[in-house]
Amino acid sequence: MDLGLKGKIAVVTGGDSGIGKATAEILLKEGAKVAILNRSFDEIDDLKPFGDPFPVKADITSLEQVEAARDKIRDHFGPAEIVVHSAGITGAVGDFLEIDDEGWLHTINVNLMGTVRVCRAFIPDMRKAGWGRIVLLGSEDAVQPYTEDMPYCSCKAGTLNLTKNLSKAYAKDGVLTNMVSPAFVETAMTNAMMRSRSEESGVSMDEAVKSFLADNRVVGGSVFTISTLPTSLCR
Repeated sequence: MDLGLKGKIAVVTGGDSGIGKATAEILLKEGAKVAILNRSFDEIDDLKPFGDPFPVKADITSLEQVEAARDKIRDHFGPAEIVVHSAGITGAVGDFLEIDDEGWLHTINVNLMGTVRVCRAFIPDMRKAGWGRIVLLGSEDAVQPYTEDMPYCSCKAGTLNLTKNLSKAYAKDGVLTNMVSPAFVETAMTNAMMRSRSEESGVSMDEAVKSFLADNRVVGGSVFTISTLPTSLCR
């Protein structure tokens, strides 16, 4: 498959695991120059058979670290042309009345403000070049929320609105912003959620997953086709 990405400079946040890692693999296979922005690197060696990912440590709760990462990537490859923002956390969970301000603020700081920081750091170079593609990882939770994950769901709703705003603001400069909203996908983050559910309920992991899907009226989960991401990057 040739998606026209050969030689493009791409940044994947949260690219050491889950959907971010799968995205980085596709980009590498397509011949893109891929930088992985992450707090730590435990699985990056898995990507080396597909190319030469450039790891850059950064915490998206710090604008200074995100900007420093951008500068390292610029020095190594050149200005980023594609950013896929996949970094995020489950955040505070539980009954709405029992989640305190700290839980809400931490979730917002990572999931929503982290997205803001990444976009704010990389968009200027794209505008200067007159071409850029941003893909933000959202969730079906933005429009179909789960009551035990209100902070996370609220952040994803905010990300959906941010995506629309960035599209309106910068499409005229050649910078296109899209959001991908997968449903329940098996990743390290969702596995951790199911382990907690399993332990709290005293049931097996399989039973925890089945009860979660039943409680939230999800039939069979979702197949996330990662190859749909880069297609829009070429347009």
